[in-house]
Amino acid sequence: MNSKPVPEGQYVTLKNGYRIHYQDQGQGPVVVFLHGSGNGASGYSNFKGNYPELAQAGYRCVVPDLIGFGYSDKPDDVEYPLSFFVDCLKQTLDALGVQKATLVGNSLGGAVALGFALTHPDNVEKLVLMAPGGLNELPDYLEMPGMKAMFALYGSGQPVTEAAMKDFFIKAFVVDPTVVTDDLVHERAEMAKLQNPQVIKTLKVPVMTGRLGEIACPVLTLWGLNENMMPDSGIMRLAKGLKNGRMVLVPQCGHWVMMEHRGLFNRTVLDFLRNG
Repeated sequence: MNSKPVPEGQYVTLKNGYRIHYQDQGQGPVVVFLHGSGNGASGYSNFKGNYPELAQAGYRCVVPDLIGFGYSDKPDDVEYPLSFFVDCLKQTLDALGVQKATLVGNSLGGAVALGFALTHPDNVEKLVLMAPGGLNELPDYLEMPGMKAMFALYGSGQPVTEAAMKDFFIKAFVVDPTVVTDDLVHERAEMAKLQNPQVIKTLKVPVMTGRLGEIACPVLTLWGLNENMMPDSGIMRLAKGLKNGRMVLVPQCGHWVMMEHRGLFNRTVLDFLRNG
């Protein structure tokens, strides 16, 4: 039997017929972790340094692979607007009997968390965002050095080696290169083989800046000050747009705050969950 690149958790079939894979650990108030996009992304890969600690602290941590990623279904005959991710998340929580949860999301996962809070406010306890999408127009993102590096790597049409992937992760996602281990790169490379190009090709995230004032629940944002994927203008858009928000700016930190500053992230999120 082949060993899988990341541990396999559980599966649930949604009302729409798609199957979602998720990790489920701990008992208590529910915290849902929503990963970012990109080739080989999965819930476990993004949050393996975070959710076990929260589970130990008394929370039920649900870590899905978003539709189109990880071990979840990856239909190639649909488009992937943000509303599709939000709807699949709602169906996942319904299937698991979860009425209310705190959503923790980075990048695309942060956009899904924002979209979910706007669409299903009664099902959201709190939000934790790390440089979420959905705050800028596409041209702003395309100017970012990490985005340019991503399109250069994956747009060349050439096979992507693990060495090239590692180099890209270091340039685009972190300040400290030791965070990008060979194991992490291999895990992502193996998971990328399961993906089809449809999700990246048809992914559409609307700009939600004008609607941030509709979100009433408490929101914690952590933003790395060496961010190479998301424009810094997003910091002030969130800080001024959210009625009930707090912002933690993290020096010497890129896009993966939950990995690069794991201890700070876990402590800060636990404090927010306990004390709001």
